[in-house]
Amino acid sequence: MTPLPRLMVAPNGARRGKADHPALPVTLPEIVETARACAEAGADGLHLHLRDADGAHVLDAGLYREALAELRTVVPGMAIQITTEAVGQYDAPHQRRVALDSGASLVSAALREMTVDTPDKVATEFYRDCAARGIAVQHILYGPEDFDLLIRLVPAPLLRSRDLQLIFVLGRYTRDQESDPSDLAPFLHALTEHDLALDWAICAFGRGETACLVEAHRRGGKLRVGFENSLWHADGQLARDNAERVQAVRAACA
Repeated sequence: MTPLPRLMVAPNGARRGKADHPALPVTLPEIVETARACAEAGADGLHLHLRDADGAHVLDAGLYREALAELRTVVPGMAIQITTEAVGQYDAPHQRRVALDSGASLVSAALREMTVDTPDKVATEFYRDCAARGIAVQHILYGPEDFDLLIRLVPAPLLRSRDLQLIFVLGRYTRDQESDPSDLAPFLHALTEHDLALDWAICAFGRGETACLVEAHRRGGKLRVGFENSLWHADGQLARDNAERVQAVRAACA
């Protein structure tokens, strides 16, 4: 399995656009150039969202294959993780097909989305298929209650493997989508409670992003930073671009 990068950049996400920040990458050339700049700034991974010709979120295995081929040429040392985020547009079978057919070795998938109208045995078989193909799935957990889904759906050998990858999302479902370092504690408590030794990271929404990432780093976690989750530095100043956020977080965690 491809290991989880220590500092992954999520430069655009599915919802924000140029109106939110002029440096947010939308087209593939913009994403590739952002990847290059962020790799030079110290990111060792990229969380990849693609957009269609109108700038809208799209999940398409063929488009992913094209993007991955270009990114592997331009930033060969950077791990590329694709998203399967539904954004209310795609059903779970489509998400699973994209994950399996895109040619990616790293995939992020929300347990909550993969279980919509899906029998447990189908979801479990999907995780087995990914493992058999060498695809590392980073399971998105929005709250500690999602550990119940993880334990229910992920096959036991994978669940107890140190290769199992998680990401804890801080601040996504608060009223103002603002995160706080204290949001991490319930996730870490659940890890201990379930006796899971695995590869985990966080992302954090809003102006508290840097403080949350520093706390996760202090607790032994890995980090995802970028304009998908926050446009701001720790002092509240708007970041120039994603590469500047990578530099700022590296400095804060040094």
